[in-house]
Order: sequence, then C-alpha cells, then structure tokens
Amino acid sequence: MQDLMLKSAEKTLSSIGIEKVNKAFWNLSPAELVEHALQNKEGKLTNDGALMADTGKFTGRSPKDRFVVKDDKTAESVWWGDINIPISQENFDGLHQKMVKFLADKNVYVRDAYAGADPNYRLNLRVVNTHAWQNLFCHNMFLRPTAEELEDFDPNFTIICAPEFEADPEVDGTRQKNFAILNLSKRMILIGGTGYAGEMKKGIFSVLNYILPHEHEVLSMHCSANIGNEGDTAIFFGLSGTGKTTLSADPQRGLIGDDEHGWTENAIFNFEGGCYAKVIDLTREKEPDIWDAIKFGAIVENTRFYPNSRTVDYSNSEVTENTRTAYPIHHISNAVSPSVGNIPKNIFFLTADAFGVIPPISKLNTSQAMYHFISGYTAKVAGTEVGITEPQTTFSACFGAAFLPLHPTQYATLFGKKMEENDVNVWLINTGWTGGPYGIGSRMKLKYTRAMITAALENQLDNVEFKKHDIFGVEVPQTCPNVPDEVLNPRETWSDKAAYDAKAQELAKSFVKNFEKYADYASEEILSGAPKV
Repeated sequence: MQDLMLKSAEKTLSSIGIEKVNKAFWNLSPAELVEHALQNKEGKLTNDGALMADTGKFTGRSPKDRFVVKDDKTAESVWWGDINIPISQENFDGLHQKMVKFLADKNVYVRDAYAGADPNYRLNLRVVNTHAWQNLFCHNMFLRPTAEELEDFDPNFTIICAPEFEADPEVDGTRQKNFAILNLSKRMILIGGTGYAGEMKKGIFSVLNYILPHEHEVLSMHCSANIGNEGDTAIFFGLSGTGKTTLSADPQRGLIGDDEHGWTENAIFNFEGGCYAKVIDLTREKEPDIWDAIKFGAIVENTRFYPNSRTVDYSNSEVTENTRTAYPIHHISNAVSPSVGNIPKNIFFLTADAFGVIPPISKLNTSQAMYHFISGYTAKVAGTEVGITEPQTTFSACFGAAFLPLHPTQYATLFGKKMEENDVNVWLINTGWTGGPYGIGSRMKLKYTRAMITAALENQLDNVEFKKHDIFGVEVPQTCPNVPDEVLNPRETWSDKAAYDAKAQELAKSFVKNFEKYADYASEEILSGAPKV
C-alpha cells in the first residue's frame, strides 16, 4: 500500500480491515482534490471556480436502502420500521469483506475529520472514498482538524464509500444493489452503489441522533441556528419550502450552522463544518450568501452550464430538481467560529400552511411545543410534486423523521425538558397562506414574517395582548411592530368565517390522525398539546 500525504504516523487503514489498496491519498488539500477530480474526469470547473460533479443514477438519498445493523446494542433501543430497516451483523460483515477486497487495486482518498464543534461530544471520523470529489465534499461538510491535531488523530467512527461497488441483494440482504448501512456497535458506515454524497452527511447525522440523546442526554436537532450581537441564540426548525434557510440568514446575526445541531447543558453546537444547500433557481438577489459562497473549493452537484460556457444555469433541472452546493461554512461572511452558541432564547417552528389556518405567529406552551415538535407539520402545494393538484398535509417527526434512530417521543421529551429548564420561548411561524387556502388566499409577505421574527428576538412581544386560538390553543399576539393587526388573526383574513372554521377543524383532525402512531409512547403532557377536534 502506497500512502501519500499527511496522516498520523501510528494509524493505518488496517484498523478498519483494509490491508491493501493501490494508493492511499491522505488528507489532501482542496486544491489537490480538485486537481485529482479533474484528472480522474470526475467533474469540471465552473467560471466561479467551483467543481461541478454529477452523482450518477441517484440524485438524492435512497431511504428504502438505508439499514441499521440489529444487534444486542440496537435491538431494544432503535425505532425499527420503514425509517430504520434492520440488517444482520452477518450481512454487514459479508459486505464489509467484499468492499475491502474491491478496494485492493483501487486508489482511495482518506480524510480525517470531526463531527461536532463541541469537543466533549464530537466524533473523530475517518472517511475512505474512491472519488476525489466526494473526499472534497467531506472536507467541506465535516470539521477540519489542524495539522497538529492530525499528527495523533485517532478515529472512533469510519465511513467507507465506494459508489462503484454494488451489493448482490439475494446474498447480501439488501433491497437493491445500492445501500447505506449504519453499524453502531462497530462504529462504521458502509455506502455503495450510489454516488449521492449526502448519504455520508446524513449517515453521520443519524449516528449522532442515536449517540447524543441515548448516551449523553444531549438533544440532537435538524435545524439552523444563528446568534445576535448580545449572544442570544435562535433556532429555526422547518421542512423544505418553509423558509428555514432564508429566515435564519440574517445579516445582523452570526450563522452558527444551517442544518444539524446539538443542545447540551450550556450550549448549542453545530455538527458540521459546512453547508449543503439547494441551488435550483438560485440567484444572487434571492440568496446572496449562498451565491457568494460558491467559489473555488465549493462543489455544485448535478447542475448544467449555459451553452458554450462555464457559467452555471441554476434554472436547469434536466438532471434533477435537487441540485446542490457544498461549501465550508467559512465561505459565509457572517459565520461564527467556532460554530457554538449559548442556550437558545427563542425557537421558531416554521410551517408553510397552504390551508391558511395556522396564525402567522403564535406562542406555544411546553405541551404544545412537544406536540408540534413531534408533528413537524407543513403542506405541499400543487406543482411541487407530480400528481399533487391540491394542498397536502406533510408531517415529519421532529422536522427530520428520516434521520431518527430513536422513537420521536424520546427527542420530544428531552426537548420539553430543556425548554422548561431554560425558560425558552417557542414560536410557531406560518410562512404559508393567509386570507384563504392556496388558490384563494395569498402567500404571507416575507417582510411581515421577518418583522414578526425580529419582534420575537427583540422581546417586543413581551407586553402585548395575546388571544388563545379556538382550535389549536396557541397564544396569538394581537399587535406586532411593522405588521398590520388584521394579518395576525387568520380567521379575520377570510371573507367566509364558516369556511375558515371548517378548514381549521379539517387540519386539526389531520394532526390528530398523524399523531395516532406516536400516542402509545407519548406522555399525558405531550398529548395535552393537541388541537381540539
């Protein structure tokens, strides 16, 4: 095995069962990885200096091909089902041996990195890739050790990712030829048959979603976070289309992180060292921070150039709507370093309610916060997906069900405990429709939503009158600076009040129906946060 570049003198790949490869390139710089990617014909340079790469057949994660090894450690603790699909230790070991054999004559790129900006709770990662561009992705997305830290780096979790390697489903226990398998006992992730780099990012997120709450009472969260000049941290939860990225990007506040965080006894910390943002229809006017972050060292995935140029056409969706960019967080001008903040003072649950029922801003008590945290509600509107002609309710537990190894009530209970211990305000923000449902009403103006969030952050709602919503029970402020009073009460924006009442009851029933699958595990305190039907 020929080892090249910076690595710990005491550690080799033999610790993860890899005794032989053609060449192992350790901890190459972004410039070197870009050079290798171009030599390997893995991508092209854009006119902004970013590396454009394609992910192949898979342009997103493949949730039905994500497995967790079921063994003595996980049998009773993991929330088994459609999200956490069990696979045997024997199948994992067999695939591991096959992958090791597959790598014997390949060049590999090895990266040592951290997951977790708080050194008390971080994972020391070792990632083995067959593609240089995917190793650059890991350089961007995980935290980067210093040269001194690399000298005695000791990994405690490993990823082996080989997109060219495919499983034999009949022999290996997988559903298809592609797979992503988490082994929490052997502290290893195997990924094969897919070139989608996000499988590595979300694999480690899933691992932290198991280890931190289960072993350390640290709440792991799928959210963005920012911090004000006075050290006040705010957290934003929200599914796709709710405005999470836009609303957490505030030039007056520092960015802690855009996607994955932990909440300890005394701090919020980012799991990552970078951002992985959607770029479909990206413009500098809409997302100036993301636009400016796409430069040398960044990656753009599955995008296309304007004809006869190296200029990216971000409106082009011929490969996928899920075009992405991955860049280190320091490409964002107002990112804070290290990516750590104080205990949050305000938490925002963002929803794009296409039914025009949810108030544009409301305050939740602890029970309601836990209930809405488990529910993770938003709505899809016509045109967002094939076959959707009317608004549809969408629920994703804890705003990230696909990455939860534990039962959602475990995260919600820990969330409620931290909320009460720290006297945190939790706000439900509707960035969706007002004056009626989609097709009749109109989308809430962004300037009003920003004004409401600013008012909450600056304590301007502390002494205003609140009224309880008749069905959802949340407290609705009756005045808010820079927002017309009539906008704040959704029922008043509807010309047909009876139609609003009927639609509100319909949405409330959807909440209750969705929650049935969690009810047996939920405490009375959580259940008391439900809407009235």
